[in-house]
Amino acid sequence: MATQQPATRPANPRFSSGPCAKPPTFDVTKLADAALGRSHRAAIGKDKLKAAIEGTREVLGIPADYKIGIVPASDTGAVEMALWSLLGERKVEMLAWESFGSGWVTDVVKQLKIDAEVETADYGKIVDLASVDCNNDVVFTWNGTTAGVRVPNADWIADDREGLTICDATSAAFAMDLPWDKLDVTTFSWQKVLGGEAAHGMLILSPRAVARLESYTPSWPLPKIFRLTKGGKLIDGIFTGATINTPSMLAVEDYLFALDWARSVGGLQGLIARADANAQAVFDFCDANDWIANLAEDDGTRSNTSVCLKFTDDRIQDGAAFAKAVAKRLETENIALDIGAYRDAPAGLRIWCGGTVETSDIEAMLPWLAWAFEAEIANQS
Repeated sequence: MATQQPATRPANPRFSSGPCAKPPTFDVTKLADAALGRSHRAAIGKDKLKAAIEGTREVLGIPADYKIGIVPASDTGAVEMALWSLLGERKVEMLAWESFGSGWVTDVVKQLKIDAEVETADYGKIVDLASVDCNNDVVFTWNGTTAGVRVPNADWIADDREGLTICDATSAAFAMDLPWDKLDVTTFSWQKVLGGEAAHGMLILSPRAVARLESYTPSWPLPKIFRLTKGGKLIDGIFTGATINTPSMLAVEDYLFALDWARSVGGLQGLIARADANAQAVFDFCDANDWIANLAEDDGTRSNTSVCLKFTDDRIQDGAAFAKAVAKRLETENIALDIGAYRDAPAGLRIWCGGTVETSDIEAMLPWLAWAFEAEIANQS
């Protein structure tokens, strides 16, 4: 017989890892000042785009001499722009420990046909960072959204490196303290930690990355949407709000709202603290229950945003079917939406713990997870 349902329900059951939960104070009426029906090249559009760029710089603590651009196609577009525009000048090392990192490997090796050195690790693990040669260009994800593992620190990145570090930080930005002096190219999307709307990416370039763009021309043709230079010089307008293609001014307004909310909870450190508290609640739950565990094998690499879990009970007959049934049961009860593991990842669950999620909702959801687990165990027999 299944255990009794818990009495308390999460106020917000949205634990999706992207698009993620909106900030707790979100209301669509707060976007009423959006520059709808206006050109993004008009003064009002330019001002809002510049505010989004400079707000990003302020909240994330990005150095003044780094360039920040709003680009199309979410984080994917931002990463692709960097790969196609910057790689090929020197040897490349590709680091991958989950599906998106593996996707960047495919693009570089099979599409750009660069003879890159590829280092991979299974889900839940991370590569040996101490072996990475940063005199090469290095491409990696800071936080593996589909594996629940993150880079523990940037000590492995040399200050006097000759290569560029290209970092996909889409589920790390606004939840982890990124060391900007170690990162030459950093990307993220609005839809992750701040719960913004999808389809827009952010591309952040260090002076070293700008110097590469202005001194190196790839051997392959670049689509217009990837072009960051003209006549050997950076197209500076991209990094002041003159976007490559037309942005959604409604999405821009939503991002400006999210930045204001971030300031209201203490900025970056407040956001990190919220994510840490959310993730710790899940970690403590795993420690207290021997039938579930963190997919990340090393505690030092556990993500505080995309927390990936695996079921460890010997009674489970079909791991994939069981995990899907648990997720479905929680969705049917409107307790936790969209928490199934990523399609390429090992069977299990993925709970988003970024700062827009309330810890009280995580704490209310977890007893229901235990209930769903017991109900599915009983359902097997």
